[in-house]
Amino acid sequence: MSTGFERDHGEFVRGGRAVVVLPDQGHASRDAAARLAETAGLAQAIGLEVTSQLAVRLRAPKPATLIGQGQIEQIAASVRMDEASLVIFDAALTPVQQRNLETGLAAKVIDRTGLILEIFGERAATAEGRLQVELAHLDYQAGRLVRSWTHLERQRGGFGFLGGPGETQIEADRRLIRDRMARLRRELDQVSRTRGLHRERRQRAPWPVIALVGYTNAGKSTLFNRLTGAQVMAEDLLFATLDPTLRQIALPGIDKAILSDTVGFVSDLPTQLVAAFQATLEEVVAADLLVHVRDIAHPDSEAQRADVEAVLTELGVAETTPRFEAWNKLDLLDEAARADMAHDAATRGNVVAISALSGEGVGAMMRAVAARLTEGHRRYTIKLEAGDGAGAAWLHQHGDVIDHWVDGEAAVYEVRLSERDYARFGERRG
Repeated sequence: MSTGFERDHGEFVRGGRAVVVLPDQGHASRDAAARLAETAGLAQAIGLEVTSQLAVRLRAPKPATLIGQGQIEQIAASVRMDEASLVIFDAALTPVQQRNLETGLAAKVIDRTGLILEIFGERAATAEGRLQVELAHLDYQAGRLVRSWTHLERQRGGFGFLGGPGETQIEADRRLIRDRMARLRRELDQVSRTRGLHRERRQRAPWPVIALVGYTNAGKSTLFNRLTGAQVMAEDLLFATLDPTLRQIALPGIDKAILSDTVGFVSDLPTQLVAAFQATLEEVVAADLLVHVRDIAHPDSEAQRADVEAVLTELGVAETTPRFEAWNKLDLLDEAARADMAHDAATRGNVVAISALSGEGVGAMMRAVAARLTEGHRRYTIKLEAGDGAGAAWLHQHGDVIDHWVDGEAAVYEVRLSERDYARFGERRG
């Protein structure tokens, strides 16, 4: 019976059998069952059949194998019984631990980082996304050139963990990896410069930028599609969206704003991915407002919130960047829980309870977002040349025009603007 991966030289096949293992260190903020379910969902996202989910108590990590010999034997029995060929550890493994576990379990072993990188390798749809994923793969791979996954000559461009044609000399591989990483970084620098030029153009235009952020599968893309009418992939699937998408929307009192849908975050997001996706995530760093979409029906919703904030901090997003929380998936709660959640949201600042799927609360969210974007606006008197129709249109689009009149050959506007928009208007005129 084929199980998807032949240890020495097979190819990864969708539908292969996998056992998921959680070395449980007793983290109070995380529910072990929910964590196992999340890792199983990650595996299913790349077509693996998860046959068993095991939580093993980890009192003191062992340098050679992470877990104890008795636990290895327990997992090995599940691997044999399920005819599984892959064991996924929801933990970070050193190269030595990974190799020793493969020997002890007689199966391929990958850790959480390798699994997430494999998903990103499958999901990346654009040239930029593939560059970023490959750089992350190679960065991870550079320190663990062990038998069974040296495959720089694969057609995919040299990344992937679940199969490959075999190894070449380790030193030659390391040199190839270093050279390839240097080329990728040069290409991504060019991507970053191009994005910077686009961003500067938007700021000169300019329109406020709203970035949707949140844990993977929180419903960002569903909300994005509802607000914009776009058809971004939105499924009950971890990491359904990788490449950023920007669309124009209108908000109450704001004729035009840019909404950005970004990759979902996850606990223990590999640092290689955060670094590689820096160019993409610059849209988040430069946003005027972050809308943090939360799956409020998830048992680990608070822990997921902390994970997202940790990644935002790692990206360099200042705490002063305005935040707004959209408590999503009200439709998954019963009536009593929905009422409690709506009341709790109403008593807090900058929170709205919604269902992106049904549309409940989305109108209230849009009004609240518009109010947050326009708070702190001041009143300015601005003179324009009589023929400056573009300037007049800009003021109407981005501010609240209170009054206007003609003064000789100039048009005078009394307008309420944010300090940032007033500065942007000055740049436009400059």
